[in-house]
Amino acid sequence: MSNGWVLPDEVLRDAPAYTPRPYELADLELLLTGAYAPLTGFLTRDDLAALNRRGRLADGTPWPAPVTLEVPTELVADFDLGNPLQRALILADPEGAPIAALDVADVWPTREGFSGVGGSVRRVGDGGHGPFQRLRRTPEEIRALLPPGRVLGIVADRPLHRPQLAQLAHAARTLAAHLLVLIPVTDLGPDGLPPEVLVRAVFAARDRMPPATLVAVPLTRRGDEIRDALLRARVAAAYGVTHLLSTGEMLSGGGPRVLVPRELAYDNRDGQWRWRDDIPPRNRRLALRADEIDDLLDRGFPLPEWHTPPAVAKELVRARPPRRHRGLVVFFTGLSGSGKSTVARGVADALRESTDRTVTLLDGDVVRRELTAGLGFSKTDRDLNVRRIGWVAAEVARHRGVAIACPIAPYAKARGAARAMAHAAGGGFVLVHVATPLEVCELRDRKGLYAKARAGQLRGMTGIDDPYEEPTDADIVLDTSEISVEDGVEIVLQHLIDSGWVEPRLQPA
Repeated sequence: MSNGWVLPDEVLRDAPAYTPRPYELADLELLLTGAYAPLTGFLTRDDLAALNRRGRLADGTPWPAPVTLEVPTELVADFDLGNPLQRALILADPEGAPIAALDVADVWPTREGFSGVGGSVRRVGDGGHGPFQRLRRTPEEIRALLPPGRVLGIVADRPLHRPQLAQLAHAARTLAAHLLVLIPVTDLGPDGLPPEVLVRAVFAARDRMPPATLVAVPLTRRGDEIRDALLRARVAAAYGVTHLLSTGEMLSGGGPRVLVPRELAYDNRDGQWRWRDDIPPRNRRLALRADEIDDLLDRGFPLPEWHTPPAVAKELVRARPPRRHRGLVVFFTGLSGSGKSTVARGVADALRESTDRTVTLLDGDVVRRELTAGLGFSKTDRDLNVRRIGWVAAEVARHRGVAIACPIAPYAKARGAARAMAHAAGGGFVLVHVATPLEVCELRDRKGLYAKARAGQLRGMTGIDDPYEEPTDADIVLDTSEISVEDGVEIVLQHLIDSGWVEPRLQPA
């Protein structure tokens, strides 16, 4: 591929624009900075076919994994691939600001309504948005800063506690290598930390590291550990890493040599971290698991200093305060007439009475009137309705309030999106399925909707001629045909107390 093409400004100005998915945007940035060298753009069909057959691109270049882009077919339907002036596509960030121009050299169908596109890219626009821009250096810039000799790399997608810091010190000392720490800054890390929090936590451990260079890199996870590992190793090599310290499933794929660390343990005798087998069991303390660290933070307990440097612990506590001080989305779902709104209002009233938290109730009917007026009841409109509710609820949680939402939300994918938005905002998410049977909901039918649907006067009624996908991931299941509204409210409140989201209520004397 070659990215030496230049198009007139008027061509770029009139070119269609598209915002890729997060992992595609990350790939785009890596292409533009040279971290995916020798790639200069997204792969074509010939590249993908050659890669699948023999692990090389069409021109014979070894490459570990696909780097692809998918766009709506309608955007490229009229492209003339034989004319460079009629095949430009502008790639934009989520706010619509242009990042790059893609010279589309190949288009092929991938799924209904979408096509794969391949071709070279070049940067347009000013770029440089987002926190910690000073750390987003190109591989060329970083290689110029590194001292000669070996370079030990680590992809720090989690905070560095004392066990990891001890491993780094031992490996750097053994290799006589300079340390390069690559910090992913694209999406939530495995521990659920936002990228900016991860950067601060890694920097908080810098005085415990050997001499090191830190760089922010737009790495993202695709859910395929092997592919992620191959691409990360390739990026690390582009930044000058000669030896990569593994933090999980890591394969070199022709990149730097991958080091698999031995397990360390804390020695009670002198407060040092040593190889586990060198410490008698009675003096041995193992590193805390990620879920144990999360549990301590959620309950408001301090992280032990033998395991976590105080400066790192401070950053983690700031980012993950006890659950009772964090934002929360309580999301009720169920059929019309199931009782979800009534229970949700009862929970909202009880929280207002017993806590000083800001409580926002997003009732389905009110939201339809105030937030999503104009939407119909097609699957697309229902999903958009739930997505808007989820976004507002997540913003409430971002500011450490409690949002209580109670739409029907019949589709699992839309509910999952609401959960993901709450977590991305740093809040919790509790899904309450009000599983009152359809026949009971029909008997209640205070709005007359079921009667109209049965008579053929109303189309798209959930439970009648439109499906309701019952949750398999509900935290609480209620059936208001078997329990009272008051009992349902109490069950939800007790769950919030037991899981630490709400402090126990004081009982009147």
